[in-house]
Amino acid sequence: MGDSWTPVLMREAFLGHRRFESFQSALGLSRGILAQRLAKLVDAGMLERRLYEERPERYEYVLTEKGRDFYPVLAAMWRFGEDWLWADGGEPPLQIFDRETGDPVSPRVVDERTGQPIDVRKVTLGRRE
Repeated sequence: MGDSWTPVLMREAFLGHRRFESFQSALGLSRGILAQRLAKLVDAGMLERRLYEERPERYEYVLTEKGRDFYPVLAAMWRFGEDWLWADGGEPPLQIFDRETGDPVSPRVVDERTGQPIDVRKVTLGRRE
């Protein structure tokens, strides 16, 4: 999960890409590298490889429940980019919108117990004993 292609490929899956050729067209990766990266996401349980044509055999890559649970991670990364990478007035390449209202969504990581934004100055990392 720590490789730099994971968020890129997952973003494309969330954008609706399912077929190898669609991923390749969107990203311009070589077939070998793309096949390797998609296989890693399948092995990690983020994507499921499903047969959609028997002759010749062709597969599509479908988000699993685990893969869909990755969306908040991407949303948090997007928010960071919005706050820091495009803060000089540039427009982010993509925006997140509410499906029902069409309003822009500004993701924020919150503590699910309290609903409060997580602030690095107020938390600590450690291991439970």
